[in-house]
Amino acid sequence: MTPTVIHGEPANAPHVPVAIVGGGACGLTAALRLADHGIECVVLERDAAPAGSTALSSGFIPAPGTRAQKSRGITDNAQQFAADIQAKAKGKAAPHLAQAYAHAIGPALDALEERHGLQFELLEGFLYPGHSALRMHAVPEKTGAALMTRLQRAADAAAIPMLANALVRELWVEGSGGITGLGYARPDGTVERLRCDAVLLACNGFGGNAPMVQELLPEMHAATFAGHIGNDGSAIAWGRLLGARLADLGGYQGHGSWAIPQGQLMTWAVMAEGGMQLNAKGQRFHDETGGYSEAAVAVLAQPGGIAWNVFDERLLALARGFPDFMALEAAGAVRRAPDAGALAAIIGCAAQELAPDLARLPPPYYAVRVTGALFHTQGGLDIDAQCRVLRQDGQPLPNLLAAGGAA
Repeated sequence: MTPTVIHGEPANAPHVPVAIVGGGACGLTAALRLADHGIECVVLERDAAPAGSTALSSGFIPAPGTRAQKSRGITDNAQQFAADIQAKAKGKAAPHLAQAYAHAIGPALDALEERHGLQFELLEGFLYPGHSALRMHAVPEKTGAALMTRLQRAADAAAIPMLANALVRELWVEGSGGITGLGYARPDGTVERLRCDAVLLACNGFGGNAPMVQELLPEMHAATFAGHIGNDGSAIAWGRLLGARLADLGGYQGHGSWAIPQGQLMTWAVMAEGGMQLNAKGQRFHDETGGYSEAAVAVLAQPGGIAWNVFDERLLALARGFPDFMALEAAGAVRRAPDAGALAAIIGCAAQELAPDLARLPPPYYAVRVTGALFHTQGGLDIDAQCRVLRQDGQPLPNLLAAGGAA
């Protein structure tokens, strides 16, 4: 079934005040917030268990002014974070959304700790590209899967109802444009429906929809898609049917460090702290401190669309603090070279062709073969600071909201 809009109201369907489409981190966090305020909702999740893009990510969350920051004596605030966002986005980020996120995310993390028992730690020792303060947070396990497990545990404790294996494909709408309900397909093909007072689309972006990527994000059409299957463009499809405005369609999270053939992510901390990327000719081809999304395009432009992450023993020790790297090492992705000649043999180039910058890394060297990948898109339905979906004229639809990869 493709996303559709049906006019009217689903007859004889159960009613819930708020329906949340998508049980990833965005959907579960919204549900927990509604529960804090005594508002009943239901989460509809296409998979058998909630996961989404978050479970495939590192699960790191940038946030200013948190309890974790203050306990380390770190001075940071929402205005500084918003300025960093705009600098990283070269001034193209929507100011009202950058400000809204920068002001809301710190209190949101603290509230998840205080009210729902989540535990966040500050990642220390290095700055992620574009951040002027140590503000990257993670659960103790440092994985997105663990973050999802903790959010699911909190949702269960709060008695938030979730309908799993519920692939939403219908939005029901009245004449004024208000959403009256939705329909969702079960694995056996049957369709069930709900009436509701409001809908939150937290159903991911469009990175897994190849024709939509070709249309809206052509620079990444050749990238390996490493995200969740739920990134199928449903929110954009509904938005187009409802006359909603789209925004920031060129935004995405790519990664220039997708290990192949293992098909796993390698932490960018190694590059941020002094590692380098060399292509098949042994050449260094970009500034790795620019960020991992930017690196995806740079890597894809190299011969064969591949590169080698090269680093030394100091950076190897840093990398071993991240579960994703440990998994790669166990899978045999990390190659060791006692000297430059051995490294050249691994890469497949002549020793004299190796980049001169290699001299700043002492041997032995370590190398991981990578390509550029697309994880998820960051554009979608245009929203205001309250997450209300906007029409083409800039006015909000009556009761349709969107967040996360859908917006």
